[in-house]
Amino acid sequence: AGITGLSVACELMEQYADASVLVIERGLLPTGASTKNAGFACIGSLSENLHDISLMGENGLVKLVQDRYEGLHILRNRLGDHNIGYEACGGYEIVLKGEDNGFIDKLDDMNALLYPLFNKNIFSLCNEKIAEFGFSASHANKLIHNSEEGQIDTGKMMNSLWMYAQKLGVKIITGAEVTSLDESEQGIIIATQEMNFFAQKVFICTNAFTKSLFPNIELKPGRGQVLVTKPIQHLKVKGTFFFDEGYYYFKNFEDRIIFGGGRNLDFDNESTLHFGSNQKILTQLNTYLKELILPETTFEIDYSWSGIMAFGTNKLPLVEQIS
Repeated sequence: AGITGLSVACELMEQYADASVLVIERGLLPTGASTKNAGFACIGSLSENLHDISLMGENGLVKLVQDRYEGLHILRNRLGDHNIGYEACGGYEIVLKGEDNGFIDKLDDMNALLYPLFNKNIFSLCNEKIAEFGFSASHANKLIHNSEEGQIDTGKMMNSLWMYAQKLGVKIITGAEVTSLDESEQGIIIATQEMNFFAQKVFICTNAFTKSLFPNIELKPGRGQVLVTKPIQHLKVKGTFFFDEGYYYFKNFEDRIIFGGGRNLDFDNESTLHFGSNQKILTQLNTYLKELILPETTFEIDYSWSGIMAFGTNKLPLVEQIS
């Protein structure tokens, strides 16, 4: 019952109004990446997109950016901007001092590559905003703006998606973990600890947890750590921000900072299906808050959590027919 599962259910009901669609959710509520993400409506920073070209080529990167952009518009059109707390605040990439800035020389090339999608150049330098946002000038070297990014309120979005799915007639059962899927001549038997369900077609939308049902599938879990500050008076940070090829990401939520990432500091321990904290990463997040993001501001951490993502051989969605 996360973003993918509910979106699939809604798409089915929109196309086949007489269908009988059931969503089975392992938790009492969806508590994976869909409700643990920090609310970024992003299509990729400059350095991240350049890195992805090395993995999937230019055509693959263009397709990925297009899918992200069009997917966001489907979500916005389906639910309405107000109901998901959407803000077209733009995205910013911080280039740290001491970081190899060679990728900035490819800004024009990236604009040219993506121009057919947006009919404009979406990346631009805006170094003057470093001081406006209150970032440390001794750590932030340059700032790159992406005009097509924004943010959403994750809680509002999931609540709205849940209500919209039910309005279409989707049935949702929570607290029912699927333990196996078995095919028969009549269809598919979906086994849970309490009871079995029977279906003609099944969509598996369980992200990293798909390996518990299909161990040989090429998916690797990736846990992400997130911190949330208490409200900060006169907070200057407004928008969504990234650095280090997108491995670190933060944004304002009202007058708070939501800050996550650092998975690249400890790939091995963060490749897990277990929710939990990683002190090494949390310490680094705190350091960046103090030295880079809020260098002249006293702040306190209010919440922290982890969310689990899934990664295939590249960042393209893994959509395939299993049987």
